[in-house]
Amino acid sequence: MKKALPIGVENFRDMIESGYYYVDKTMLIKELLDLKGKVNLFTRPRRFGKTLNLSMLRCFFEDTGDDEKNAQNRELFHGLKIMEAGEGYVDQMGSCPVINLTLKSAKQPTFASAYEKLKIEIAEEFKRHRYVLELEGTAEDDRQKFREIAGGKAGYDDYSGSLKFLSRCLCQATGKKTIILIDEYDVPLENAYFRGFYGEMADFIRSLLESALKTNDNLHFAVITGCLRISKESIFTGLNHLNIISVLDKKYSEHFGFTESEVLEAMRHYGVENRFPTMKKWYDGYKFGNIDVYNPWSVVKFLYDLYSDADAFPRPYWINTSSNDIIKDMIARADRETKGQIETLLSGGTLDIQVHEEVTYEDVHSKGENLWNFLYFTGYLTKAEEYFQGKYIFLKVRIPDTEVMTIYENTIMDWMKAKIEKQDFRDLYRAIEDGSAEKIKEILNEQLFSTISFYDSAENFYHGFLTGILSQSEDYLVKSNRESGAGRSDIMIKSPSLRGRSFVLELKVSEKIDDLETDAKKALQQIYGKKYMEELHREGYRKIDCYGIAFYRKDCEVRFGKGCG
Repeated sequence: MKKALPIGVENFRDMIESGYYYVDKTMLIKELLDLKGKVNLFTRPRRFGKTLNLSMLRCFFEDTGDDEKNAQNRELFHGLKIMEAGEGYVDQMGSCPVINLTLKSAKQPTFASAYEKLKIEIAEEFKRHRYVLELEGTAEDDRQKFREIAGGKAGYDDYSGSLKFLSRCLCQATGKKTIILIDEYDVPLENAYFRGFYGEMADFIRSLLESALKTNDNLHFAVITGCLRISKESIFTGLNHLNIISVLDKKYSEHFGFTESEVLEAMRHYGVENRFPTMKKWYDGYKFGNIDVYNPWSVVKFLYDLYSDADAFPRPYWINTSSNDIIKDMIARADRETKGQIETLLSGGTLDIQVHEEVTYEDVHSKGENLWNFLYFTGYLTKAEEYFQGKYIFLKVRIPDTEVMTIYENTIMDWMKAKIEKQDFRDLYRAIEDGSAEKIKEILNEQLFSTISFYDSAENFYHGFLTGILSQSEDYLVKSNRESGAGRSDIMIKSPSLRGRSFVLELKVSEKIDDLETDAKKALQQIYGKKYMEELHREGYRKIDCYGIAFYRKDCEVRFGKGCG
């Protein structure tokens, strides 16, 4: 029997005990112990295994205060790579109390509701360590404060300093320094930026982290995960021992996301290795350090679909798990230069950017390079090349794979539809009714100039572009035949009344600008040659005209043909 695929499983204990397929990332433990970083911030895109890795670290290092539970944790690692790394590493199992806190739940509409969610998360972690109340090393006034925080009754300052307080209680009660694990520290900050309360949330997160990680004598080491490395001045003021490991670093590079060998091994396990080329095209493309990395969430989801249907089509699974607000915001704000840069990326090209590894959400739109850095560190772009120029590191960045390309394209199409809906296209319809090919060309060229085009799937783009514009009419029905694949014209426009006007449109995409006129004529000839008007004739329309339209990037050419009636 094949192992179940861990769709959405982020708890290491559940992963192992329930027998899910697990890609072994336990050598992260060895590297952490070898490099001895005091406070380690790992920045990786969403859904790249950060939560599962922190859960794994907790199970390995945590002294639960219960010998039986410690033995159960030890058993979880039976047969995994870390158990073969040597006694110096294995001896660290169950060696320290662990504070484990996730900040994911703070994705709320207001600061008050986000703060309440964080209070609940902190209170639950205190309750998990309630055994401290029974130990002799805990002072009575600490017990009282502990109970207030665990019960949700403490004040703001107590919660903002809660991690430092809990680490002190644990150290005093057990005689062992504490490991602190914080997952998705920047989720509250990203949410607050888009919701309009960034300052309040940044103040709280800064207090929470600084108090726990700066000059904390009770801290053994800490691991923090997030998507973006927020500037030290904004969140980690004065935290000079912070070790930031981004997607640029060559250390730890294979521990988040799947390597190609891991993907191939998983595909062989499920007997679908023949679909590897599709897997690679859609979900490969990331480079962490010098390691090629696949999106692990999408790999698992595609494997899940392939296991029940070996011919399953790939899909953009990641689009439903990550916030795409930054892409929407970027497109809405894009000036002419930014639109051109987006089009370069959409055509498979690269952009050269200077690396700025520490930014804030507030700085994203202050200059173009901040935006591209943000998209790079959050997984919407990846490194094609890295080089040093003068005193600075530069990158050539590109869109990672087909999956992420679809996120850009879908977001652009949604933006374009919303933009089109706000405009009045009565002049276009008058031109169509009058047979004015020149006026139609003028209006369409104006619209093309102001939008963001993508050319790797140009036919779909131009078809969606034109259908979206034409669908704004209250006087005509627009029928798109592209989806039917039935050998019909691309678009039909018809009056609700059979006595009214109707039009047949055929589209072409030219390979170069000099072909526009010829291709527009070919499109018109195709309408006549393949008798595309017959469908409208059969429906009862008698006034039918035709248009051949050719597109090349931001230009188009239109040819009018008289039908009948």
